[in-house]
Amino acid sequence: MSDDRLRELADAAGLLVEWENSDSEPCELSPDTQRTLLGVLGFPADDEAAIEASLTRLEQWRHPGEPAQWPPLITADCESPVALPGAVSPGTTYWLTLEGGDEQRGEIGVDGRLPPIAEMGYHRLRIAGTELTVAVAPQQCFGPADASGQPAPRLWGMAVQLYALRRPGDGGIGDTLALAHFARRAAEQGAATLAISPTHAMFSADPERYSPYSPSSRLLSNALYGAPERLLGEQAVARATAVCGLDDDLRRLEADDDLDWPAAGRAKLTWLRRLYDDLLVRDDDEALALRRRLAEFREAGGSSLEDHCRFEALQAVRGAGYWRDWPAPLQDPASPEVARFAEEHAHEVGFHAFLQWQVTEGLADAQAVAREAGMSIGLIADLAVGTDDAGSQSWSRQGEMLEGVSVGAPPDAFNAQGQDWGLAAFSPHGLVRSGFRTFIDMLRASFRHAGGLRIDHILGLMRLWLVPHGAPPTQGGYVSYPLDDMLRLVALESWRHRGIVIGEDLGTVAPGFRDKLAERGILGMQVLWFEEDDNGGFLPATQWSNTAMATTSTHDLPTVAGWWAGRDIDWRSRLDMLGEDQDADSERQARGKARASLAGTLELLGHASPRPATLQASDLSASQVLDACARHIGHTPSPLAILPVEDVLGLEEQANLPGTLDEHPNWRRRWMSEADTLLAPDEVRHRLGELQRTRDISRQVAHAPLEPKS
Repeated sequence: MSDDRLRELADAAGLLVEWENSDSEPCELSPDTQRTLLGVLGFPADDEAAIEASLTRLEQWRHPGEPAQWPPLITADCESPVALPGAVSPGTTYWLTLEGGDEQRGEIGVDGRLPPIAEMGYHRLRIAGTELTVAVAPQQCFGPADASGQPAPRLWGMAVQLYALRRPGDGGIGDTLALAHFARRAAEQGAATLAISPTHAMFSADPERYSPYSPSSRLLSNALYGAPERLLGEQAVARATAVCGLDDDLRRLEADDDLDWPAAGRAKLTWLRRLYDDLLVRDDDEALALRRRLAEFREAGGSSLEDHCRFEALQAVRGAGYWRDWPAPLQDPASPEVARFAEEHAHEVGFHAFLQWQVTEGLADAQAVAREAGMSIGLIADLAVGTDDAGSQSWSRQGEMLEGVSVGAPPDAFNAQGQDWGLAAFSPHGLVRSGFRTFIDMLRASFRHAGGLRIDHILGLMRLWLVPHGAPPTQGGYVSYPLDDMLRLVALESWRHRGIVIGEDLGTVAPGFRDKLAERGILGMQVLWFEEDDNGGFLPATQWSNTAMATTSTHDLPTVAGWWAGRDIDWRSRLDMLGEDQDADSERQARGKARASLAGTLELLGHASPRPATLQASDLSASQVLDACARHIGHTPSPLAILPVEDVLGLEEQANLPGTLDEHPNWRRRWMSEADTLLAPDEVRHRLGELQRTRDISRQVAHAPLEPKS
């Protein structure tokens, strides 16, 4: 078998045969892995005949001839000529119907391209008997400057684990009403935004699955975050919980330090079902009006909502399990059997529509409260990198998903064996064939009730590390995605929803990728622990980037107090997660040196000379370090600084410890005080005041006129 032809096929299909790892060392994809991944992508390469046939198909796909063979959507930039998918003779007449309704008639130029289009939007192009969509994007996303009206903004906010918030009557799970309470208090302190954990739809039939980054669907919302009190009234909710006999259980769940997702989820779904049943049988004017609103919501939700509700109903009736194990007719959401099931179980399908309605209304209300309280951005939603392959999105959008691989990460300094996240991946070719339907729907769902969007692992818009099922992560490979198209769609939806965009760009980053984000006005992320100078010390605040969001930590990393105390070392040592050349003692010694380095950068060592080479955790109070870290990110030139609530409160435990399941209480820790009073303590108010003060100083520096040269 010709390795040259195999390599040619891999290149044409978008496999990266060569790349650089996190240490800038060259790596190469083995022929066996090339063949495996090519088969997954739909281009068999088992022998020479298969390779030749796949090359022919790819050539036809990459260079379609007649317009009838073109994809249903192409993208372009405002004020730039529009490249067409295939060759069209100069002088060919076309008709363009702009989204606003205006029509234009023209002819293809000698360069074979469409003349520039000035108006952004989704426009309809008719040419040579074919009609397709041209998505025309602005050059940059809606940004912090647009949101704040400041030419050089220095905004700040907090990162919030939604489930961790508390309020009386929440039943043990943080919800949208607690979020609204917290947003009002955060705005009073001067916060411009709250970056919240993902609110994607999970599995109602299986509340054991609760990781927010492994959802059933990124097109809908997590029903357990709903707070129907604002929609249906506190009395209706109280009656439902009482009739179900759940009052004592709910009080116990609310008092727990850690969230018991299975118990709290089942209890909440029980009384929500009773609430739905009560709504259907009531005949008062209020109930009639609510049912009309529910019907309007369901109609507006279209096939995305209907498919998800049918999937949830199927799991409720058949039992939670993998949909690929269902009878073949039920594996197809468009089959007559699924339609028949939906008719026979209309009440169950309607219940899941009700669940989506009440949580959607809650998210909208929380965003409205945040904006009315004075936040210039409000909520920043979080778009997870993938979905559970057993979930409703993979079931309902099969033509756009890959089967046989999961998303992960290659080996790097932090994970020598690489990572397999067990998430379903988009098919790059399926995305194009579908006109990026699901990608656009996901963006719209995320932006709908938010003033911004954080795209988890935004590196995946360019390339994803895909791991064949049954293989270790080291035997995965990078698959390329249509980056320019997807960035244009992000920019277009950003402006349509007037929401800023943050890209989580941590990990093994391809050369030039961050420049592409900056060109599009997408903020990258800078995290305190990773910002080092040439000597391995911590970077001064003034040397951080002005094109990235600044933060002290993330949900996957130690909190400031936890890092200072070495709590992360304790956990990794206890769970045998240290590297081959590491042990707890050596890690603690290294941490002592790192503490001294951080304290020096934070100017916590005064005029001590010489500066100490190492520090114990007790040498400085955690409060001193926390305040200094808040000031540090405040002084950066970043247009947006985010302080996680854990670092606002000075907590030692992090939300998630990557590489663990039940060994660490991931996504379960709840904060002790109620959302309405969480920011009330003097120490917390002082810390946020320091952040506000340094943001003001940074803004003044940015606006200060330059000194004239002598």
